[in-house]
Order: sequence, then C-alpha cells, then structure tokens
Amino acid sequence: MKILVLGGTGAMGVPVVRMLADQGNEVYVTSRRKKENAGFIRYIMGDAHDMKFLSSLLKEKYDAMIDFMVYTEEELRQRIDVILDHVNHYIFLSSARVYAYSDKPLTEESDRLLDVCSDKEYLATTEYGLSKAREENVIKNSSKTNWTIIRPYITYNSNRLQLGVLEKEYWLQRALSGKKIVFSKEIADKYTTMTFGEDVSRHIAKLVGKPEAFGEVYHITNDKAVKWSEVLNVYREAIKREIGRDVEILLTDNDDGLNVLFGTKYQIRYDRAYNRLFDSTKVNEITGDVDYMDTFEGLDKCISDFIKEGKVFLCIDWKLEGYFDKLTNEKQDLSEIDNLKHKVVYLLCRYTPYVKWRNNKLLRRIKSLYNLMMS
Repeated sequence: MKILVLGGTGAMGVPVVRMLADQGNEVYVTSRRKKENAGFIRYIMGDAHDMKFLSSLLKEKYDAMIDFMVYTEEELRQRIDVILDHVNHYIFLSSARVYAYSDKPLTEESDRLLDVCSDKEYLATTEYGLSKAREENVIKNSSKTNWTIIRPYITYNSNRLQLGVLEKEYWLQRALSGKKIVFSKEIADKYTTMTFGEDVSRHIAKLVGKPEAFGEVYHITNDKAVKWSEVLNVYREAIKREIGRDVEILLTDNDDGLNVLFGTKYQIRYDRAYNRLFDSTKVNEITGDVDYMDTFEGLDKCISDFIKEGKVFLCIDWKLEGYFDKLTNEKQDLSEIDNLKHKVVYLLCRYTPYVKWRNNKLLRRIKSLYNLMMS
C-alpha cells in the first residue's frame, strides 16, 4: 500500500510509520524539518497545515492517510472533502478526552462532553476535548464514509512521561535536579489509563485499509486502570534506583496556581478529576487482542531509559517553576536560567503574589487597558 502520514513524528507516529514500512508498504511522512529517507520511508518536508502543501501531496492517490495533525474545526472543515476524495482510507486521530464522566468502563458509545455537558462557559471554549469532538462531527457529517476515527488516551514512551496534567519538563526535571515534585491531592486518588505508544500504533497499523473499519470510531487504550498515586510511586522508585537519591513529594490541596499559569482548569475538571477506565472490546474484535505493555513495567522502563540515555528536556516554563519553588520553599540558581526575561519571570512567580495578581479580574482589565493604550 501507498500510505501518507501527516505529522507522524510523536509517541504513536514514529512506531506506526516503522511498523507499516516493515510490512513493505510505501510510507510518506510529512515533517517540518528535513529528515533522511530510510528504506520504505520517505520524508516530505513541509507544513501540513498549509492547504497548498497538502493539495500538492494529494495530486497523487494514496491507499491510506493517517492524520496526527492538530487542527481547528474550520481547518478540518476546509480540507475534509479533499482528503476523502484522494485517499481510499482516512484515519483521523481524535482523543478519549471527548468522553463525559462515566462510572462504568467507557465504550465508543459512551456520552461525549460536547453532547451532554451543561457548563456554558466551558462549551464556549475550544478546549482540546471539545475541539476533537467538533472535528469528529465534521468528519461524520461528510458525504463519504471512507474514514476511521481513533481515540487514544494518555500514551507514553521514554520521551513522553506524564504526571496528571504535567509533562516531564514540569516534574521529572525537578526530581532529577533534587527538588520536590508538586502534585495534586485531587488527582492523586483518581484512576487513569496509560498506554504504551507502540501498543496504540500496533492497533492503528492493523486497521489501515480494512473496509470493515470504515465509518467507525475506536478508542485504543490499555484495559488496566491505575491510580495516579501509584504512577507517582513507580516514577519515584525508578528515579531512586537510577540516581541513588529519594524524591520528595509535595501534595497540594488545589491547583489554582497551575490553572492560572498553565491553563489547565478544564483539563483537570473534565478529565483528570474523573476516573478513566476503558473497555477496548470493539477494536480488539477487528485487530485481534494486543498484549499490552504492563503500565507499571512500561513506565519504569521508560524512566530508566530516559535517564540512562541522557535524553534532554524541552523548554522549561519558568513561571511554573517559580510557582512550584514558592510552594516548596526551594530556589533556582539564576545562572541556570537561559535569558533575562526568563529570570525576571521566575523571580516574579517565586517571590511575589504573581498568581493572585494574574487571577484578579480588575488587575487583568487594567493590564488590558494599559496594553491597548501602548499599542
């Protein structure tokens, strides 16, 4: 098969590209950076958000397209008909964040937040779970059915290790630098489901080109639910084993500061504060049972690999780092902060009531007026 993969460079994209190529398929992958071709894998440099670039790609016919891009609803609306006209099978990556709360394991027929939530303030946003649900509607309302919607949940590998709403840059780098990890009591007691990225990719690869998957929605998740507090303990023990030093934890009562600085209010309220358990019977029936990586073993191995291989962190958010240091009464060596702006931001969040200022409506209005006058 000739397969086009848009944005296939992440925790699921990289392994699915490799798996499809290993099967002898011709795999074309878009990338914003120049990359060397390898075997049956061909990289095409360009921005897949650019409609002209996408149209140039679709001058050729593809047996399948796997789409890992993050769109706005309008972006997807503008391109969906073109895509469905030029590929035999379109696989769209949505998210299990679309689901509303359920006290039972989630199935593909479970309620979506977009359809049942009564929070008007939330519904007026483009929060990730809502955006993905709206994009699903765009696809479902198209005139064709040669599509499949995939809803992964929290995936991990040695480059992506989440703790609640925090990526590794906001908790693991603190642990490795000898600081305390700051985590929410509210989230710690909730059940979550974390799936090794390659396991999700294996399912996706098996769905490619299957007519029985056309017009269907599948979530692809591990069927083992674990508490976030258990995940934290796995991380803690793996770090201790690798660096020979225990990691201290500060459990906080609320996440107001995190919400202000990081914009996580709705992600916590409408996802991480839920118990997330899944029933993956539907996808297993078409792809066959997958022997999922045990969550604890997988996370332990990925932490160890990250440390042993000397992998690097992405950019640090110095606002959040300053806020966490304020909570834990710790300090950052300013010489380790890369520029003056970041130093000032860190100092404001570490030594002033910056979070309260940011959360004050009157002060926000004054700041807006000031910015308007200075523009």
